[in-house]
Amino acid sequence: MIPLVGIIAFFTVLCLSLMVTKIATIALTYTGLSRQAALFQARSAFTGTGFTTREAEKVVDHPLRRQIIMALMVARSAGLVTIVLSLILSFAESPEFSRLARLGWVGGGAVVLWLLAQSRFVDRMLSRAVHWSLRRWTDLDTRDYARLLNVYGPYQVNEFRVKEGDWLAGKRLADCRLPDEGVSVLGISREDGTYVGVPRMNTEIYAGDTVVLYGRSKVLRELTFRQNDPDGEQAHEKAVEDQRDHDSKQERDDRQYRRKKAKKGITKERILGGQEYFL
Repeated sequence: MIPLVGIIAFFTVLCLSLMVTKIATIALTYTGLSRQAALFQARSAFTGTGFTTREAEKVVDHPLRRQIIMALMVARSAGLVTIVLSLILSFAESPEFSRLARLGWVGGGAVVLWLLAQSRFVDRMLSRAVHWSLRRWTDLDTRDYARLLNVYGPYQVNEFRVKEGDWLAGKRLADCRLPDEGVSVLGISREDGTYVGVPRMNTEIYAGDTVVLYGRSKVLRELTFRQNDPDGEQAHEKAVEDQRDHDSKQERDDRQYRRKKAKKGITKERILGGQEYFL
């Protein structure tokens, strides 16, 4: 019976560990970190890996993020010891429970937990529960920035550090004509720590700046590697041309949507006996 109790304890602690890191990831996301960065920092803090990244510096500089990471460190200090103890108990000698059966229980349970962790339905339900709990019992700013910015499909928010020789280095925003490529500059972080929010068109970008951009992922990815040379200018013109094609397609889609809404409004008008009611 002792090995079986150990296996149950092991999976209980493992589930709690996954839950803790999940909650921390969602909480960090609500403070403004990207989902990938939040997941990385949560798992790094809980496992004690201690990676040093630019995202880690942002966590240290943010008081609410520091509190979340500190809570993870406390949970880690107690959780890892419990996991090790549970494994020792689960593989203890006992005639009632063969080692092969124990191995099957552990392996099968781990697969089930992995599938649950990858489930979008579970992720969606857990995110809603955590969001409600954070709003109910904490003063954490629980706005989902990805949802507010409508970061879906091909659109995303990205940031990259401008280096010497990059296409953006040493140019004013007006000279870059990024809106012609479908890219919006949300902010610029200077090397000295100052932040320029919603920069004006006469704002200049310097090497060492970190720019925060919003646009289609394909364009942002290409812009990250674009150099200040004739090939870079050619890439810019191609991006502008591609954006014109994208705008034309979007206009066609808008006209089709307006016709659909108008047709639906006329149908609604007829149902209501000719009165002028529209959706």
